Amino acid sequence: MPVIKPSCVRDLKLRVNLADVVSRVVTLRKAGGARLKGLCPFHNEKTPSFHVDTDKGFYKCFGCGKAGDAITFVRETEQLGFTEAVEALGQRFNIPIEYEEGSGGPTREERSLRQELFDLHDVAAEHFYQAFKTHDATGDYMRKYWTENRRFPAELADEFKIGAADAAGSGLGAALLKRKFSEEALRRCGLFFIYEDAQITASSLRPRFRGRLMIPIRDHQGRVVAFTARQTQLTPDDDPAREAKYVNSPETPIFTKGNLLFNLDRARTAVGEGKPFVLVEGQLDALRCWSVGLKTAIAPQGTSITEPQLILLRRYHPQVECFFDSDAAGQKAALRFLPMALKAGLEVRFLTLSGAEKLDPDLLFLERGLAAYEDVRREAQSAMAFASRAVLPNTSSASGEQKARAAQSLFEIVANSESEVIRSQFLSEISVHLRLPTAAVQKDFGTFLTRRDRQNASRPAESPSAPAEPDVPDSTASSTSPTPERDLLLLCLHFEDLGKPLSSALPHDWIDTRHLAGLLLNRFLAEFEHDTWPGRDHLDTLLETDEERSLVASLIFDSLKLDDPIKVANEGLRQLRARALEPRLREIELALATAHADSNSDPISLLKERSELHRQLRQPLSLSAAL
Repeated sequence: MPVIKPSCVRDLKLRVNLADVVSRVVTLRKAGGARLKGLCPFHNEKTPSFHVDTDKGFYKCFGCGKAGDAITFVRETEQLGFTEAVEALGQRFNIPIEYEEGSGGPTREERSLRQELFDLHDVAAEHFYQAFKTHDATGDYMRKYWTENRRFPAELADEFKIGAADAAGSGLGAALLKRKFSEEALRRCGLFFIYEDAQITASSLRPRFRGRLMIPIRDHQGRVVAFTARQTQLTPDDDPAREAKYVNSPETPIFTKGNLLFNLDRARTAVGEGKPFVLVEGQLDALRCWSVGLKTAIAPQGTSITEPQLILLRRYHPQVECFFDSDAAGQKAALRFLPMALKAGLEVRFLTLSGAEKLDPDLLFLERGLAAYEDVRREAQSAMAFASRAVLPNTSSASGEQKARAAQSLFEIVANSESEVIRSQFLSEISVHLRLPTAAVQKDFGTFLTRRDRQNASRPAESPSAPAEPDVPDSTASSTSPTPERDLLLLCLHFEDLGKPLSSALPHDWIDTRHLAGLLLNRFLAEFEHDTWPGRDHLDTLLETDEERSLVASLIFDSLKLDDPIKVANEGLRQLRARALEPRLREIELALATAHADSNSDPISLLKERSELHRQLRQPLSLSAAL
């Protein structure tokens, strides 16, 4: 495996602005000084607790505790190894990567499958796009289909790299083989049907997509990860999915359709105050929105909306306008979407248009352009107003039993919101629509919650997890507990001049290395003692696990303003000394009290040891003497 030079890693960290790396995934806003903040990409949250310090080059989430530098962020968000993350950053920011002599650069076999699949899909997207642009039977037909049948502008095809696969699907396999992609990548990219025992050749790569319009699917970072293929008149009769209008790539190591939203990579940069996400049903709906100037449109990947998609959405903006078709299927999809959206902390409105028997976003925007968006926004319904009308459209003739059943269905939705204010607002809207007293609706909702909680409590509890082995460092405790080791580790990182005197003043056996902070303190003091401390910005070679990297990054990120760091160091030394010596002193006191019953005890030796321990505990500690 190739080894990247430490000097190259240091240079990359200095040249790459952490905010540029993070902003591909997180929408950042000013938080004072050199700090930025946004919604954490590592856990679901509604209030921003993820902070980036561009001066220090570190990030930290004060909600889940995740912390690190630019390399750590890429590793965590893109599931890459250390070497792959450095290479990805080098490629992204045009920084050459240097390898240790003799280790060589990465060969095709040594590259991660994920990174290779990203590269392969880039090549495939360009191949399909060039086929769309070529003046031949396939290209001419697809361009005509795009501009005349679908009535999209030609420029939109260029912007989104719309492609074409001819009826034979020829050419792609040969193009990928020419680029020397590995057999594993070709088998697992999802673009071909390949017999398990077949030798990989151009003829054995049977294309999945033939005679179809090809729409690249990108992840939220803008990387092509799959394709949606639209059926056309060129789709051959022997296509296994001939009757399906749309066919997606199968799931691969880089594509899980329930985790992605079409056009999120572009829309996330356009959302903001007064510009919510607009959720439509399909990719072509989103493309139509984009073509008329509505840049915040997104769509699921041909499936029902999922919780991971909504959590991803919430990181960028909390408001979503749902613009589904007004037919029964669209209404049903909207009702499935609403509870998950509330649970994810999203503020939802539903776009409607009075007098429209069937509201189709694609057709509406095609005929009326961006002005149609303002029309439907004026008639937008709140989440509960929409749900109430969908559950019980005609309240004037509804019986009391029908209203009660409708209320119970709506309570299931309301309970997904964690905000009491939002719940109260929803209950008021329910009472208005169902024409019921607000107090009655609130009382029934309270009964609903009580019954639900009782049912949850009656379910068998999950079996407790096995306790951790005692000799394994406890990373959680060391990250959060205010131990003396953690305090001294913090001082070593922020006041590096204290490292050498601390290594002289602190005996090794006073440090509790069962916890991560103690383990790192012991390791770092050894480096100070032997004059091999590399500096806090170059600790990669001293950190062995992700937990260690996270703890160090978190400690470096924390601002530390101390009037007297030596006083803090002396207090830490005093606590460690007391913890190390006082248990033995108590043992001696107990042994002396029972010496007459223990023939093996030597009272004189115990008295001497007790005296020495008292002397050590009384002796003042002063780190300044070692400076």
